Amino acid sequence: MRRVALGLGAIAALTGAAPALAGEVVITVTDLRSSKGVVRACMTTRSDIFPKCIKDPTAHRTVVPAAEKVVIRFTGVKPGDYAVALLHDENNNGKADRSLGMMPKEGYGFSRDAPVKMAPPKFRDAVFSQGEGTTRLTIKMRYFL
Repeated sequence: MRRVALGLGAIAALTGAAPALAGEVVITVTDLRSSKGVVRACMTTRSDIFPKCIKDPTAHRTVVPAAEKVVIRFTGVKPGDYAVALLHDENNNGKADRSLGMMPKEGYGFSRDAPVKMAPPKFRDAVFSQGEGTTRLTIKMRYFL
């Protein structure tokens, strides 16, 4: 069995077919208006569901306490094209609260500072490429109200 494993490794080395190494995405969140609640973050490769990556079982998700300085770290990230959506859930109720049914009451942010117009940004506006190393992003939290 050991000889087979060594043989396959040698073949991969000769053909250059080494497996892609997972990387890391480090996000610095700026301009939170308070340290109340939490910051919810999700990162997906799926353009069809962005920014609601709760529907993506392979998405990277985390929740961290809101603070003056927030840094979010996703490890084990496979190379590919990703987009990040953030929510400053100030009352920690697990959802994006809205005023008048449509205007966000809590903070939000997207990779590449993708603009929010009458709706959340499209994946193509927030997408970035992740390689095998560390990708560092800064996302500014924005508030409508």
